[in-house]
Order: sequence, then C-alpha cells, then structure tokens
Amino acid sequence: MPNLELRLEDERLALCHLPPTDAPPWWAFDAAGFCSVTRTADEWSVVCAEEAVPAGIQCERDWRMFQVAGPLEFSLIGILSSIAEPLADAGVSIFALSAYETDYVLVKASNVDAAIRALGLAGHLVRR
Repeated sequence: MPNLELRLEDERLALCHLPPTDAPPWWAFDAAGFCSVTRTADEWSVVCAEEAVPAGIQCERDWRMFQVAGPLEFSLIGILSSIAEPLADAGVSIFALSAYETDYVLVKASNVDAAIRALGLAGHLVRR
C-alpha cells in the first residue's frame, strides 16, 4: 500500500441518527459544507456541519474529518485499512465514509493530535 496524503478539514461535524420512517433530512442537504446521508432499512445516518443539526435530533457532535487525497482508483486495495489500523493501534476510534472519488475518516476532535501522530508514523502525510 502506498503512503497516502490526507487533509484535515477545519469543519466540526455531527453524526446523526434518524428513524427510517422520517422524511429526508433536508436540513442536512441545505447546509453549507460537507454532507453525507445514508438511508437503510433501519435508519437514516447523516454526517453534516454541527450548526446545521436542528434541536431534538439524536447526534454525536465534535468530529473532525480527514480526506484522502484523490481521486482513488477502484482497483486500489487496502486504503482504509492503512488508515484504520494505525489509528486502532493508537486507540483512536473512527467513522469511515467513502465517496466515488475518495475516502473520508472522521475522528473525535479530542483525538486529532493522536490521529495525526499515528498516521505520520504509518508513513502517511497529513496536511492541515
């Protein structure tokens, strides 16, 4: 696996959970910044800017995002594991997302420094 370049984004994100029977979370789509919405038979899972989350929505706040420099080819193997393994070894919990062109790894803001150290020791370059 080649060493990766990751960019730490400034935005504070929230990870939200809604019942699958709720209407689409338009408040997340309408907000500026990063947004990822996944609907399954069991839930809506929403990642968006903290300030976009309405009162009363179940969510975990204070997440920061590392974006893997892309685009990444679909034939590449081990991208997420090359990030997740050193973070797990450092005791840093992650929330991972993939999009068409690249991958994103979220960590709690309190773990950003530990994540940067672990990723650097694994040979990855982190840009702020």
